[in-house]
Amino acid sequence: MNERTLAGAFGVSIVGCAVVLGVYGLVSGYLLESAGALGAPTAATLAVVIVVVAALVGLGTGGSRRLATPYW
Repeated sequence: MNERTLAGAFGVSIVGCAVVLGVYGLVSGYLLESAGALGAPTAATLAVVIVVVAALVGLGTGGSRRLATPYW
């Protein structure tokens, strides 16, 4: 197994662990208990995160042509 494949697998496993921890925190903190006064700020934060992630995905898909140079 070469170093690039090993590093990619390690990166994917780290992202997977972060997703699992995030889902666990969401379920244990908000879905099982009442959010109460924190419901509106939580919804606003999730909306901002969705917009930022969508913007980054849009930038990433458009950047493939700019990065396709002999320099990279």
